[in-house]
Amino acid sequence: MATSVLSHLLQHQLVSIIRGANPDDLVSIVRALHAGGIRSVEITINSPKALEGIEKLATELGEEMMVGAGTVLDPETARMALNAGARFIISPTLNVKTIKMTKRYGAVSIPGAFTPTEILTAYEHGADLIKVFPASLGAAYFKDLKGPLPFIPLMPTGGVKLDNIREFQQAGAAAYGLGSSLVDTSQPVTDEYLQDLTRKAQQFVHAISNK
Repeated sequence: MATSVLSHLLQHQLVSIIRGANPDDLVSIVRALHAGGIRSVEITINSPKALEGIEKLATELGEEMMVGAGTVLDPETARMALNAGARFIISPTLNVKTIKMTKRYGAVSIPGAFTPTEILTAYEHGADLIKVFPASLGAAYFKDLKGPLPFIPLMPTGGVKLDNIREFQQAGAAAYGLGSSLVDTSQPVTDEYLQDLTRKAQQFVHAISNK
């Protein structure tokens, strides 16, 4: 399973991070993202009723959208998220036990790392894709990382926006984590909000497709 999930993530590249959404709005938000071309979403574990949300999305939209869990800090939480239907696990930090638990369940492991040492350590312990977090230093730092580590697929997250995603692409990013620059859960989820969300998703898809 992990191979097909990883292939999906690397093919579609954009992972929408949904943090703090009202559980009742999750399906509508994800449908709006799908309409805009997004094919992978991460529900952060520190969101309200996150596990229930992951299970609902995996059940209702699992054929259309790859659903994963984010902000996973320990192996126990990873196991619960995987049992709820998550197909990939994303963390803001490097926790080797979380990587091993994720791989034991045949899922894709995407731990967070920042320095070359952390990135290589994560990769050596089985991570499939490394989340470079935060990416707020910009594409120049990211390019520096790719120099000695060209064989490790990296996903900048935390600072990736519409006006700089092409810079990360040119620096060698394999995928991109998109937070509030795409889904801003502080706003009320109205029909207008969902239409705007679809439009923003289309803009991100176009930005990395238009090489």
